[in-house]
Amino acid sequence: MPNRLISLAAGIMPEATPAQLIECAAASDFDFGGMWIEKDSWTPATTRAIRQQARDAGVQLLDCEVAWIMPGAPDPWLTELVDIAAELGARNLLCVSSDPDMAATTAKFQAMVDRAKGTGVRVNLEFGIFTEVKSIHMARAILEQVEGEAKALLVDTLHWARSGGTADDLAAIPRAWLTYCQPCDAPAEGPDVTNFDAIIDDAINRRMPLGQGGLPLAAMVDALPDTLPMAIEERSAVLRDTFPDLKERAREVARTSRLWLDARG
Repeated sequence: MPNRLISLAAGIMPEATPAQLIECAAASDFDFGGMWIEKDSWTPATTRAIRQQARDAGVQLLDCEVAWIMPGAPDPWLTELVDIAAELGARNLLCVSSDPDMAATTAKFQAMVDRAKGTGVRVNLEFGIFTEVKSIHMARAILEQVEGEAKALLVDTLHWARSGGTADDLAAIPRAWLTYCQPCDAPAEGPDVTNFDAIIDDAINRRMPLGQGGLPLAAMVDALPDTLPMAIEERSAVLRDTFPDLKERAREVARTSRLWLDARG
C-alpha cells in the first residue's frame, strides 16, 4: 500500500478559527488541511487572508465545508461557497442535504457542479442518516442524474457503516466520482436510528482513532482506491477533552492515523 495522503478534517476542532485550522495543519504531520466556512462570519477579506496564510504556511486545502442544501428556494450561498473554495485553492467542497425533495436536492447540487466547472473544485455529496440523503444508494441515484466532471461522492466511514453500507457498495462506486474520503473509527454498536439527537451525538462526540473502535475500516480501505486522500474525521468529545491545545490535538490525530495506516503495510 502506498503512503496515504491524510488531511486534518476541520470537524476535529470545531472551536478553531479559520486561521487556527491553517496553523494546526502546518504544525502537524498532515499532507493537507481542511477549512470550515461559516456564512455569518466569512467575508471576502477572510478569503484573502486565509488564502495568503495557507500559501505562506505551505498548506494546501483538501476540502472546504459545509455546503448545506436546505428546503425551499436555492440559496445563492451554495454557489458562493464554490467560488470561495476555488479562491482558496481547495480540491473539494463537501455538500450535504436536508431537503427531502430529491429532485430539488439534485437541481441544487447540479447548480454547484455547474459553478465548479473549470475551477479545479469537486463538489462532494455526502450521505448519512442525519441527512435526507441517507444511504450510498440514494447518493448514487442523485449523482447518476447530475452532469459534469465536478461531481463527486464522499464516503464517511461512520455514516457508511451506520446506514448499512457494505464493502461491495464502495467497490461499485465509479472511480471517477471519488476524490477523497473521511475515515474514522467508532463503537461497533450505533445509536437508535429513530433518535436524531443520538445520531448527532454519535457523529460529533463518539468517533475514535483509526483502528481503536469496531467499524470495518479495513474493508473500507480495501474497497476504495489506494491513492485516495483521507480527511481524518475523528470528531470526539474524548479527543477534545484530552487535547485542549489545538496543535497537540492535530499532532495526536496525525500520529494515531499514520500508526494504523502504516501497520496495514
